[in-house]
Order: sequence, then C-alpha cells, then structure tokens
Amino acid sequence: MYNQPTRKKPVKKVKKEKSKWIKRFWIFYVVAVILVFFLFVLISYGHLGFMPSFADLENPKTNLATEVYSADGELLGKYYLENRSPCKYDELPPSLVNALIATEDVRFYKHSGVDGRALVRVFFGVMTGTHKGGGSTITQQLAKNLFPRDPNAGKLKIIFTKLKEWVVAIKLERSYSKNEIIAMYFNTVDFGSNSMGIKSAAATFFNKAPLDLTVEESALLVGMLKAPTKYSPRRNPNASLNRRNTVLSQMEKYKFIEKDQFDSIRAIPIDISRYKMQHHATGSATYFREYLRLYLAEWCRENPKPDGTYYDIYKDGLKIYTTIDSRMQKHAEEAVREHVCGHLQPLFFNHIKGRANAPFTNISKEETERILVAAMKRSERYEIMKDAGLSDADIRKAFDKKVEMQVMTWDRGMVDTVMTPMDSIRYMKSFLHCGMMAMDVNTGYVKAYVGGVDYMYFQFDHVKLSKRQVGSTFKPYVYTVAMQSGEYSPCTMVPNVPVTFKLPEGTTWTPKNSGSYKEGQMISLSEALAHSVNYISAYLMKQFRPQAVIQLIRNMGMTSEVPAVPAICLGACELSLYEQVGAMNCFPNQGVYVEPSFITRICDFNGNVLHTYVPKTNEAIDQITAFKTVRLMQGVVQHGTGARLRGQYKLTFPLAGKTGTTDNQSDGWFVGYTPALTAGVWVGAEDRSVHFRSISLGQGARTAMPVFALFMQKCYNDPELPYAKMVRNPEKYPGYDFTIPEAYTGDASGCNEQKRERKRPSFD
Repeated sequence: MYNQPTRKKPVKKVKKEKSKWIKRFWIFYVVAVILVFFLFVLISYGHLGFMPSFADLENPKTNLATEVYSADGELLGKYYLENRSPCKYDELPPSLVNALIATEDVRFYKHSGVDGRALVRVFFGVMTGTHKGGGSTITQQLAKNLFPRDPNAGKLKIIFTKLKEWVVAIKLERSYSKNEIIAMYFNTVDFGSNSMGIKSAAATFFNKAPLDLTVEESALLVGMLKAPTKYSPRRNPNASLNRRNTVLSQMEKYKFIEKDQFDSIRAIPIDISRYKMQHHATGSATYFREYLRLYLAEWCRENPKPDGTYYDIYKDGLKIYTTIDSRMQKHAEEAVREHVCGHLQPLFFNHIKGRANAPFTNISKEETERILVAAMKRSERYEIMKDAGLSDADIRKAFDKKVEMQVMTWDRGMVDTVMTPMDSIRYMKSFLHCGMMAMDVNTGYVKAYVGGVDYMYFQFDHVKLSKRQVGSTFKPYVYTVAMQSGEYSPCTMVPNVPVTFKLPEGTTWTPKNSGSYKEGQMISLSEALAHSVNYISAYLMKQFRPQAVIQLIRNMGMTSEVPAVPAICLGACELSLYEQVGAMNCFPNQGVYVEPSFITRICDFNGNVLHTYVPKTNEAIDQITAFKTVRLMQGVVQHGTGARLRGQYKLTFPLAGKTGTTDNQSDGWFVGYTPALTAGVWVGAEDRSVHFRSISLGQGARTAMPVFALFMQKCYNDPELPYAKMVRNPEKYPGYDFTIPEAYTGDASGCNEQKRERKRPSFD
C-alpha cells in the first residue's frame, strides 16, 4: 500500500476565481454606491416622504411666543403654545456654546453636518460591544428638532427618517453659518418646566438673560438637554448636579476651561432660588396681560399678513411694546396687597365674624340662596358633575356634603380644611376686590393696571370690565358744568338746604345729606365738594339739568349708559374705573381728554413695526373751567374727605381728588391726580350685599383712598422715577404744579375772576 499524491489545483484557476470575487465585490460596491446615491437623491427631492424645501430651511416653522414689554424695557409676560422666544448667537455666552460643543459635538466646526469619523466610531463600537454615545451632530439634532420624527414610526421608517436628517443637516450647513446653527439649536430645544429654547430656560431657572449665565449655569442647562425631567434641578437636584459636573469635565477635557477652574466650579452647589415658572396667572400685570390678550386677538383678526393669512399671538412671536411702567406696576400691586389684602380683608373678616348669614347683609334667605346657587352653577365642580349626567338635585346634595379641600388665604397661602363646597362658595364671597389704574396726565399712557387682588384666584377685571355705582366721585362733573357756565367759581356761596325734584311719574325726590355739616347755612362750592354735601350737588343739578352733565361726560370719554335723571348728581350710575380715570384726567390736563392708551407699537419677531398707536384727544372743556375744577378738588385733599392724604400719608406735592361711597358702603372709590399722574381706585365685594355695615369702616376714604395714597408714596419716593425729582426740584419742573391758564383773570384760588359772558352749557 502506498499513499497516492494529492493533485494540486492549477495556479491559473486559483487566480481566476480570486479575480472573479474581486470583480463581484467591486460590482456590488459600485451598485451599492449608485443605489445609495439615488436613495439620497430621492430623499432629497422628497420622493420618499416629506423633505423641507429651501424656503422651509430659510424660515423654519416653530411656534414663537409673543412677548409683552413694559415702557422701561422689562418683559411683562408672553402668549404661547410653546414658551419659546428667539435668541441670536451674539446673545449667547461663550460658556454656553462651549458646554454644548464639548458635550454633544466636539468636531462641530470641522464637519459639514454629518461627521464621518463619529459614524465610524459608532459602527465599530456596535460591532465590538463598546458602543458609547451617539454619532449625531448638533446640526443633525437641529434637523430632528425642526422636523420632528413620527413617534409611531416602525424601524424601517426610522432608518429612512435618519437618512432624511442627514440630508437636512447638510442642507442646513449650506444655508446657515455655524454660529447661526448653534443659535437655532438653542432656540429649538426643550428644557422642561414649560421652557422651550434657551431664552425661556434662562428666565425660568435663573431669572436672567442667556448672556448673563455663568459657566456652571450654562453647564447645568446643557446637561439637562439629555433628559430634561431626569436632570431637572427642581425634581432631581442630585442627578442634575452630577450631570452638570459631567458637562464641566467634558469642557475641561477639551480645554474650554482650565483644570483649576473645573475643580472650583464643580464644588459650587446648584442655586435655583430665582426659579420662576412661566405661567399666565403669575408674574406682573396679570390682569393687564389678559386684557391685552383679548385686544390682540381682535387686532389679529383685523390686520392680516401680506400673504393674506392672519397673525397668531401664540405662534408668530410678535413683540408688543406697552405703556406700562414695570416699576409703577410693582408699586400699584404692592399698594393693593398692603391695604386690601393685608389690612382691609382681615378687618372685614373680623367685622362679619359670628354674624347671621355672613358675609351677606340685609338680604333675605331667598336672595342669599339665589346668589349661592348662581355661583355654584358657574363652578368647575358643577360642570364636571353635570357632564357626568347628575341631576341638579344630586349636585346640590353633593355641594352640601362636607369634603376635604384646600382654601386660599392671604396670610397662609392654601390651607387644608373640611367644609361643604357650598360653604366654600360663601367663604369666597367674603373676599374684597380692588381695581386700580394710573395714567400719565399729558400722554394718556397707562402706567399701572391692577384689575384685582390676585389673578390666580379671581380673574374678573375691575378696571375695564367691571361697572359699579360711582357715588360721590361723580360730583366733580356736576360742579364742572357750573364752572363752565361762567356764573360760578369755587368761592361762590350757595344755600346748604334741601332741594326737591319733580319726577316725570308725578312723584318728588329730595336727596338728604349723609351728615349735618353746616346745614341751613351759606357754604362755598369748594367747601361743599370738600365735604361731599349732597344738598349742593342737588342744587347745581337743578340749575343745569342732567342732560348738560351727560353731554359733558361724553366729551370726557365716557361711553357707558347714564340715565338722564337728577339722581346722577349723587352718583346713581354705573361706570368703569377706566372711564373714571380717563375723564378725571381732563382736569389736570387743562381740559383736554386723552384716551387712555396701553400700546405704543406692535412688531413682528424680526422687529419690523406692524402698527403704531397715537392716543385720541379732544378738548372736553376749556382751560379755565378745568383749572377751577382742579381748585375745587384740591379742597377735598386740603380740608375735606381726603385730608388724610396730607395728614396720615404725608403727601406734600400738589394733589387733588374725590372720594366716593355708594349706598350701604357697597362700593368705595377714590379718583385723584397730581400735575403728572392720574389714578383711580375702586374697592368692594363681588356682590353688593357683601359690605361693611358702618360708614366709618366702609367709606371710600377708608377702603379705596389708602391704596391711592400708598401708590403715590411709592412712586414719588422712587428715585428711578421722574416724580421724586419733581418734588426735590420743583423750580426745574414746570409740570410740578397745576397750570394756571394765561387767559385766567382771577386769583390763584380759582375765584374773583373778572365777569365773563355767561356760557350756560347746551345739550341735545
């Protein structure tokens, strides 16, 4: 036996087979490249699904918040679907940009949208089981943010979507500079806490602009991008701190910060003491922002874009520049809180404690039931039960059953308690409300607007929407008609005796004084208005008739219905605080009515002016009549019902005004002015049957006037506002004191004027 030798393959055959496999490989490679090329061509032209056009890339559609700015440049609030405001690259601090690049894409400035080196790293990481991190560039992430993926897509569609993002990333790199891409990225990312984009995030977490962020704050915000909830400094402070330090270590690794800087910064604890959730019911000027929102919604419907579509305050990123001064708004809100919430409300609770049917006064059980049931049907609890199919009887039974709940208080916040929902309605009826508005005398610009005590709990606006009886604050208009006639001056003496009116129905009406001040004596008009004597208002009304007064107030901007009856001389009509302040402003403004205005201009998100506003004006009364009325109303402050402004509150600057109180003390008013500023205040409960039982507690001089006084104190003591300068240097400011008209021939009191031709007011 012997071994037969193995036959060897011919060398030519081996080379031929090897050459065939090489040829197949190159054919496969070329075909694959061609297929991939055509795949990307099809993707690029949108044949395999949506692909953004060049116009889409130039103007990516993101929902931008409309921003509302004060006259002194402060951001008052926003309207949004997403709390997002655009931010330019030069508004970003270097530390923020460096933190992003070090953490997400260190080769950002070296690739063209897709980083081949990073993709190879990811590929080999997957093959070897050492995969750490992704290969997406910042530009790819921007593409994903601008054109989000379908959350319900399958694996195959996700692959196609990823390829689309590569194409979009390359297109973005061709359309924008690297810095622009960085800015766009920061404008599109979600930081949680209802903050879209870096501008909103910086304001929410640190109450500052992005450019003011420190290195550690920048690192914290960039670290949150990986998982905003998981790394939220509010919800998970420890995880947030570790993530922040990871970002800092990346910055140190790539030489964006030095080693000693890294060691010192990483030891700094997280500080979000200035965290402030952006919410429509919080912040400054909440009632004003809500009024403005309704106005802007109407403006958008009446002012289409050039392409015919309509602006949307929730998406188009408009910039609204208002007349509100943020400092004066703060003073106004503080004045309301200090007096109404801090003093008046506890006083009222104590006043009604233990009273039957509290907080209601002098109404029947049937009327009380009607008020409570009406409030019940407006409640959210009622609507939920009604939608669930419950009958009114079952709902009422549930409202009379005690349950655990929280109720609000001014001193302790929300407190836990047990009571029936109906009792909680009665409790909420016990709260006093307030409206306040202040405007610049000459320009008509509204500087402060407080529609209520707290928008979180009480949304009704008591500046524009509420109309209440005005009481004695209407009397100056009656006196003005008399001054306008040329027959009367502040020093004119009239008899302080009852006046009787014959009414159309054949009856008579004789108004009574609220006190016995100098009854039966001759009294000057100045003294009569100062002490709010009803007999004198009735006397003047009988001389000039209701129609003359109504015509006057129409010239002074009032549009509410006012009955042509004698009782309006005592304020028997309902007006808004907005109307009252606008009309009273005619007196310090030398008889010129200036419509109170809230906006100076509206711009688009690029800053292009879309609309500008110029207040409407008209001469309501002549200068001499206005001057005489000013002198009359100064008497109220000097020695009348408003004397506490000089005494208790030490307001030494030129000042005039009028208190007002309605029947049963349901409404308290004060409307007053300086040569530079006019302001009005109303205080009362939601229902007129809820009020103080005594005039000493419920009069406007006790309820409303202190708010006015505190506001004026704060404004005239604020060195950042011009009013303090007027007080310190009156000789340098002509507007410090009320103007005496050049044509006036009497003395400084508004009296002893040379006889003018009688000009009895005409009326329609």
